Amino acid sequence: FFFFFFFLSLLLLLWVLAAMFSRLQPLARRLVSLSSSLPCRSLSSARGRVLLSADDSDHAAQLEEPREYMDYDVVIVGAGPAGLSAGLRLKQLSAARGTDLSVCIVEKGAEVGAHILSGNVFEPRALDELLPEWREDGDAPINTKVKSDDFLVLTSDTTHLRLPEFALPGELHNHGNYIMSLSQMTRWLADKAEEAGVEIFPGFSASEVLYRPDGGVAGVATRDVGIGKDGKPKATFARGMELRARQTLLGEGCRGSCSEAVMKQFGLRSDCEPQTYGLGVKEVWEVPDEVHQAGLVQHTLGWPLQQGLFDKTFGGSFLYHMEPNLVLVGFVVGLDYENPYLNPYEEFQRWKHHPAVARHLEGGTCVAYGARCLNEGGYHAIPKLSFPGGALIGCSAGFLNSVKIKGTHTAMKSGMVAAEAVYGALTGESVGTSVADGAEIAGDEPSVEAARYQTMMEESWVFDELKPLRNVHSAFHHGVAPGLMYAGLSTFVLRGKEPWTISNTKTDAEKTRKAAECTPIEYPKPDGVLSFDLLTNLARSGTNHEEQPSHLRVKPELADVPADVSFPEYAGPEQRFCPARVYEYTDGSEHPTGKPQLVINAQNCVHCKCCSIKMPQEYIDWTVPEGAGGPAYEVM
Repeated sequence: FFFFFFFLSLLLLLWVLAAMFSRLQPLARRLVSLSSSLPCRSLSSARGRVLLSADDSDHAAQLEEPREYMDYDVVIVGAGPAGLSAGLRLKQLSAARGTDLSVCIVEKGAEVGAHILSGNVFEPRALDELLPEWREDGDAPINTKVKSDDFLVLTSDTTHLRLPEFALPGELHNHGNYIMSLSQMTRWLADKAEEAGVEIFPGFSASEVLYRPDGGVAGVATRDVGIGKDGKPKATFARGMELRARQTLLGEGCRGSCSEAVMKQFGLRSDCEPQTYGLGVKEVWEVPDEVHQAGLVQHTLGWPLQQGLFDKTFGGSFLYHMEPNLVLVGFVVGLDYENPYLNPYEEFQRWKHHPAVARHLEGGTCVAYGARCLNEGGYHAIPKLSFPGGALIGCSAGFLNSVKIKGTHTAMKSGMVAAEAVYGALTGESVGTSVADGAEIAGDEPSVEAARYQTMMEESWVFDELKPLRNVHSAFHHGVAPGLMYAGLSTFVLRGKEPWTISNTKTDAEKTRKAAECTPIEYPKPDGVLSFDLLTNLARSGTNHEEQPSHLRVKPELADVPADVSFPEYAGPEQRFCPARVYEYTDGSEHPTGKPQLVINAQNCVHCKCCSIKMPQEYIDWTVPEGAGGPAYEVM
């Protein structure tokens, strides 16, 4: 214990000296074909929701037509690692215990994996439980074993310190883990789930949560398609479909719209702290063989985000060498940062010019780009997990281990545990015949809550991982040096035994300071070799949306916030934190008041959800666009 803190103090002193020496300055319809190919029944009691106004009464009538529906025992929203693990585990239990349950997964990406982005150094613990023989599967895209593991503190734009392995907590040791693409892994896992009998429908956006007469969740409805920007149905218009279920598992990922609606409806966050988030921005590079080092993992802290020991901006970087010749590079910025002039994308671009990073990309080509928000609140920010008619799984609940820099294994485990709790709840005597055995869900059927899911998660190794680290992220709110020291104390000594809580009481939006209190940040221009302008990189994400009304909507009660608060008081931070240049402001000359007005370029959206988190007063309502829109990730 004494030696560790002596060594850490020495490293911090060296960082200060390096900073002084370098003069550091204080400074991210397949639904239509489905309805025609599968047997469906018209639901006379369905209340079609008018999504948009239409002047023509015929158009209004189209928008209000009853939706068709299908019944399932379980509907899962999101074909990510949690949703796929839940679906597969339900079918495993069905086969082992003799009572079959029908399971459907609805996914808004054009294909499974199209909206999946992660680092990703993969810990296979949950996969070992779900599919013990996965290593013998030649199709499993999990091939690159971690061979070396570096952690650097970047003390300036040219210098760094390398931390020895013994000085790092066990959570940062990656031996036995794998470097992989999570988008590729979910495609493979989807094949396994379909082989087991799970029905997966990509290209469908779950836009509305359905409720039973008793108040419980009754499933979801997919978004109408074929609506023009004017709000009127086009020739391709088709109503969404109701996917009715006895249990609805929400695995949309971080800040999912249905998940947020359910948490609000049932008050699931009433006994936990506000969630805090990070924005991850990532590129994939192809590099020459002489540069590639298969199995290398490198993480960094320090420059450019933290240029002093008490800088409060949380974040860091990752760089992974994946077979055959890929380097996965990314930058994560905690969205609890204070300076509205900070631009996560630009921080990422200039970070790549550090010699300790640039050498890994020498002679390479950037082939993919993307961004996604992640939960960083940890144990204290986990909401109540079950509700009448369903449960939250994966990053919809927030099981990411931010100290470990991993969340796939915990997401998968939560899906598996939820499946076990749900299977038990739906095969009890009080439920009756399953939909898989021919039953339909009656309109007056009472809601079932898989309440055991909460207890089972609390008794699982997921909570065993998260609880000891519960105060680490909040410690960084006092600066990087106090954060590092507390992280060492927590991971090496206390191990969760501390009787206190370092609380977080504000949302990330509330932590942004006024522009007048902060210093603007000047970023270098991209060189087109290591760094790129944003729109050039955006093209590498494959992002596309059909013509449709914007899915990014200013909340009516906050309509004045952009022009009256965000721009004049915070210098319009949405122009900088959005990693797809969705938001910009006019010069005001076109408006009677002369105030700059917000412009929303929704077609650029990569579905990162950052705007719903960091906007002043959270004035944006992030809703799902038509299914199959958004990014088209291949190796993210």
